[in-house]
Amino acid sequence: MKIEDFDYNLPEELIAQTPGELRDHCRLMVLNRRKKTVHHRYFYDILDYLKEGDCLVMNDSRVIPARLFGEKVGTGAKIEFLLSKRLEKEDIWETLVKPGRRLKPGDKVSFGDGKLMAEIVGYSQGGTRKVRFHYDGIFMERLEELGKMPLPPYIERESCEKDKEMYQTVYGKIDGSVAAPTAGLHFTEELLEKAEVKGIRLAYVTLHVGIGTFRPVKCDNVEEHEMHFEEYFIDEETAKIINDTISSGGRIVSVGTTSTRTLESAAYFDETQEKFLIRSGGGNTGIFIYPGYEYKIVKALITNFHLPKSTLIMLVSALYDRKEILKAYDEAVKERYRFFSYGDAMIIE
Repeated sequence: MKIEDFDYNLPEELIAQTPGELRDHCRLMVLNRRKKTVHHRYFYDILDYLKEGDCLVMNDSRVIPARLFGEKVGTGAKIEFLLSKRLEKEDIWETLVKPGRRLKPGDKVSFGDGKLMAEIVGYSQGGTRKVRFHYDGIFMERLEELGKMPLPPYIERESCEKDKEMYQTVYGKIDGSVAAPTAGLHFTEELLEKAEVKGIRLAYVTLHVGIGTFRPVKCDNVEEHEMHFEEYFIDEETAKIINDTISSGGRIVSVGTTSTRTLESAAYFDETQEKFLIRSGGGNTGIFIYPGYEYKIVKALITNFHLPKSTLIMLVSALYDRKEILKAYDEAVKERYRFFSYGDAMIIE
């Protein structure tokens, strides 16, 4: 299977640069796998495609303001940090630094006139650095004060105050991601309340999205690509909600690719019920889902429109049919849908 098999033509002007004014007023493409039909709706219509007894599974990870701008101590050189993930040792982070050639172990960087200090303590994967931070008070408070939201590279502007609200789901509660689980950006508190009234269960898993989500597939053969690893966690209550839904015949409707990767990583076959269920607990997942993969837990997916040749469009193609997905993407281009993080949504049912 070749990377070119997942390419499509996308006019640059369809890449959404700003969020919509209202979360649930984006457009919604509805793909019915059984009938092979495509319908055009709005996201506030999403409940028309969810049934009593279904379970919506969402990723409650919050995006941290992980982009920092500072100066190298001693030279005053301008330095940019993008925090990737906290390592085992407290206050040591895996960090992408620019320009990387200027920073080696022992170098220090000052942010906010010394309110936050960073020391390079080693090298990490993919050219990143291990960085130890020094500060007074609480680290996340310093980060909220000095950091900026880490918008994806295809959003060609600086982040602003509005992004601190809109590049965050309404249900996010656990700090740790450097990119939003964007399918969830369309939900409002009111929409989730209506879902519960309809008899739809709500369940929350946690997967902290790393910078690897933006790294392109560089090999021609899809099977040779190595996925980045991301931390996930599913508590016992959430596992019970999901497993009870499966046992009673309800659908697991995953909100986004990160929820999907979490659920499929936690799947196991229960001999008693002769069904796939999920285990509670956590770990690091590097699961790579592409056509040929057989989904074990997820029966329907709410997602955004993804980059050409990306692992995310491969994941979506594995749930449906690659050619049908590409036809749907071509129609989305024709209908002038907005693409990527701040763009429109689709549901594959």
